Amino acid sequence: MNIPPARCAWAAREPSITYHDTEWGVPLHDDRALFELLSLEGAQAGLSWETVLKRREGYRHAFAGFDARVVAGWGGHDIERLLGDAGIIRHRGKIASVITNARAVLELQRTFGSLDAYLWAFVDGAPLRNAWASIEEVPARTPLSDALSKDLKRRGVTFTGTTICYAFMQAAGLVNDHTTGCFRYAALEA
Repeated sequence: MNIPPARCAWAAREPSITYHDTEWGVPLHDDRALFELLSLEGAQAGLSWETVLKRREGYRHAFAGFDARVVAGWGGHDIERLLGDAGIIRHRGKIASVITNARAVLELQRTFGSLDAYLWAFVDGAPLRNAWASIEEVPARTPLSDALSKDLKRRGVTFTGTTICYAFMQAAGLVNDHTTGCFRYAALEA
């Protein structure tokens, strides 16, 4: 009899299980993937992460594979086009945010060398290691996510409130917030 591994409580069904088991919390250093994740976390505001995961391929197609150089050149007619795309969440503010944020990402790359260098400087280049026994202990925001949110907003990045920033930090592996009983906790600590 196959007993499933112990997971974080939020990973209860697909596509969350696969995402949890293979991506969530793994340190991410690719600028394109970081821009994608930041965009998806912003799209998730007010919705479930599962809703966004189900549309992930639609987002990749709609936003040119999250190539910031391409998306940064888009304008109002592209927003109108994307509002008709059933493969993404059709919210004008969230769509416009990806375009605005692509421009900000290019500026961050010019200033810091990469989006990766900018983001990972907030944790001195290494993931923060938490040791939560249950999901109830995991915070929705921290002073560090407050600081990241404030700095991103100062740099023109939108849909990056402190809760979104903390969810982004967890997903991108800047913090290990797998609960200690989860099989991924030990794997990411190694």
